[in-house]
Amino acid sequence: MGARACKSGNMEIVQITLTDASYANALRELLERGGVREVRSVEAPDQQLDGVIVVDPDALDSLPFPLDNPERIVLITSNDPQHLSSAWNAGVRSVVFSQDPLATAVLAIMAAELRAPRADSRCPEAHAAVARGVSDRGRKGC
Repeated sequence: MGARACKSGNMEIVQITLTDASYANALRELLERGGVREVRSVEAPDQQLDGVIVVDPDALDSLPFPLDNPERIVLITSNDPQHLSSAWNAGVRSVVFSQDPLATAVLAIMAAELRAPRADSRCPEAHAAVARGVSDRGRKGC
């Protein structure tokens, strides 16, 4: 696997590839409110970019296997045993059911951000900004 691209400026990148446009738009709006993420709606996620990738089962199936850092993937799906089995076999650790509140998806994305491998020392400013954002959120009670 080649070198991964650095975060966009000082923001975490979240790539969203969902066929349910209304869910994707609502999720995007929630994620952008905090101002600490660059949220991209994409046809196909770029695994070379740092950050979290949010997918549905179709998008997950289209990713090349083995997944590059599956701990940063968040799957939005129905409670279908076949989808859950595929996610498990791919190493995906974060699954949110499509009928769950959007806040649950946001929490899963935040957890994936914490688990995702960090860029190396090429991006020290990104790490400092993320740390500041986390401590700022703590002070504001978010």
